[in-house]
Amino acid sequence: MLINLSPEQLTRIKNPTFKEYGQIYLSIADRFKDWVNQTGLILDKDLSEETAALLKSLRTKGALFRNDNKSIYVNQISPACVACQKGVGSVSLFISLMCHRDCYFCFNKNQDNYEEFSQHKRSCLEELDSLHQQGGKLAHLGLTGGEPLLHKPETVEFFRRAKEKFPRVYTRLYTSGDLIDETLLKDLQETHLDEIRFSIKVDDPQSLKEDILAKMSLAKNFIPAVMVEMPVIPGTLEVMKDLLLKLDSLGIFGINLLEFCFPLNNVEVFQKNNFQIKNPPYRVLYDYWYAGGLPISRSEIECLQLLEFILDEKLSLGAQYCSLENKHTAQIYQQNLDQRVAKTQFFSNKDYFYKSAKVFGEDISKVLKVFRKLHNTNYILNEDYQFLEFHVERIKDLKKLEIEIGISYNVMEKREDETFLRELKLDLTSPKLFDQKSDI
Repeated sequence: MLINLSPEQLTRIKNPTFKEYGQIYLSIADRFKDWVNQTGLILDKDLSEETAALLKSLRTKGALFRNDNKSIYVNQISPACVACQKGVGSVSLFISLMCHRDCYFCFNKNQDNYEEFSQHKRSCLEELDSLHQQGGKLAHLGLTGGEPLLHKPETVEFFRRAKEKFPRVYTRLYTSGDLIDETLLKDLQETHLDEIRFSIKVDDPQSLKEDILAKMSLAKNFIPAVMVEMPVIPGTLEVMKDLLLKLDSLGIFGINLLEFCFPLNNVEVFQKNNFQIKNPPYRVLYDYWYAGGLPISRSEIECLQLLEFILDEKLSLGAQYCSLENKHTAQIYQQNLDQRVAKTQFFSNKDYFYKSAKVFGEDISKVLKVFRKLHNTNYILNEDYQFLEFHVERIKDLKKLEIEIGISYNVMEKREDETFLRELKLDLTSPKLFDQKSDI
């Protein structure tokens, strides 16, 4: 069992050197909290007990947990969502970031070169040609935006070219649905588009929502997999339940319930709605590439309640809760896979971080005594911080010791021409509590 190094847990640590080292991560957490406050929002209280109860109920009722519980689904899930976990052979492109909508929670302004691509188009066709010429194996390909259907001819040609260059690729289109018509759907069918994902805004007028539902029903006649993908805004639980019933009656493939996020702009709207940041926002604080922002508290809870609603009502549509953390794992996987690291490091197939074990101060000599008897020399002694670092598999050799162990989470970073291993987090465990199969 691993215990997150919180202020409360830190006070319980007996080893003074370990306790002093742990202050590094409390300082990081404090700086993060200060940064959140500077955005104009605040961290909510910890809702982990309420969340844990929902997770337990979902397990009992048959929900399927994947990607270290960062993705939970019922009935069925898109193969593109499965591929997203590692991001291998999966690419999403956009023609432009132009959009006829102006959603307050959109994070496109955080994208690189937003100003340029909100005014100009990029050549996705050239990018496809380049991927093909490089011999890349493309299994999943998405077209997003902005709104791709502001460029209907380019969108159709994109998917036609995609199947021409990569005949087995699974293609998907993201759209608000506003600009869809039967002619376009027929054109997309001819490109062998595999999946289309509509976005529904819960605060749209009812007439507009009904129009999108009608277009989804129409799309079923042309596209094999018709889905909805939308964030779950706290306070919309009953509205979302009604929507799920309507979607199920249409017989669509499913819905992705996204964790609602603060995109680091439009703070006045988030303040007006009394939204707060999820606490903790994710398990490992890090500068993730995904531009979505910070998760809003209670969105996860309502996503889980909606999954439970689907199970209780025995609905047939597929539904996935896609947390913000679920979108981060491909980055960590690609940064860490097949890197040259010290033999003390363990690549975790659970969350893709490199992990090691550390003991501090007075516990070092106890561990070294055991290792010498076992002729184990795979360890590193850090005299600056007074810790001994070793492979997590060696924790099993220390069962007889009354010691405190830190489990270190690490990621490989590249700066200029150099790569180095950066520690991001430390959890607390002991030889008697640690279970390698479930903990890492």
